[in-house]
Amino acid sequence: MNPSSALSEFLRTRRARLQPEDVDLPDYGGRRRVAGLRREELAHLAGVSVDYYTRLEQGRVGNPSDAVLDAVARALRLAPDESGHLHRLARPAARPRRRPVARQQPRPSLLHLLEQLHDTPALVMGHRMDVLAWNRAAVALLGDYGALPVEDRNIARITFLDPASRELYADWAACARENVAFLHLEAGRRPDDPLLAELVGQLCLGSEEFRQMWAEHPVADKTSGRKSFRHPLAGTLDLAYDTLRPADDAGQALVTYTADPGSASDDGLRVLLSWAASG
Repeated sequence: MNPSSALSEFLRTRRARLQPEDVDLPDYGGRRRVAGLRREELAHLAGVSVDYYTRLEQGRVGNPSDAVLDAVARALRLAPDESGHLHRLARPAARPRRRPVARQQPRPSLLHLLEQLHDTPALVMGHRMDVLAWNRAAVALLGDYGALPVEDRNIARITFLDPASRELYADWAACARENVAFLHLEAGRRPDDPLLAELVGQLCLGSEEFRQMWAEHPVADKTSGRKSFRHPLAGTLDLAYDTLRPADDAGQALVTYTADPGSASDDGLRVLLSWAASG
């Protein structure tokens, strides 16, 4: 996960998704050799020379200023997560000498919270999307992580390589893309993480869909939203999810799934958890 090549890929994919009319530029017609904006158009919008932008996109600008990166982000209409990703790729931190990296262990404070959530499906997720801990309600909703080898307890790996996930998630493609976007974000934050690089490589080899999504370079943090599940016992469950991170450790998160009170999904989740408790 080389920051220079990742920066080139990221900027090219973001140029490709914009057309002149999207950024109030005239389109003089004619066939374009590349999809989206040309480099000279993006340079004009960002207020930099074509040569400078070309070198930036090729990863040949050693220390671009915040002002230039902010101007490029505005020109590309980047979302906040994408803008932060651009800054990290364009100005990577000094690369420390690589040390052996151990798999994460769940924080005791998050484990304590998890133990209190008897009726709420919840799990502790690491920065590589490893499932570090889970409760019985999560097993009822998502499956038994304890039955998997430790190295397979990973949300992205399960999503792309376990056929059952395509049945469980009503909008599998959206969930899959969300996972890819989060892994790209973390790859920008941790370019020297060998276990993260290994995971991405294995998913690229094991899933054509992952490989295609990875090449599109989506970037987004995992925060909150909604997911619809097609559960074999409880039927359709429309649930809200929230990602709760300790203020002093963004590398782990408690992920919870809840139903709207009084909804059909609330009833279905209660039935599912009652069944799990009696099993």
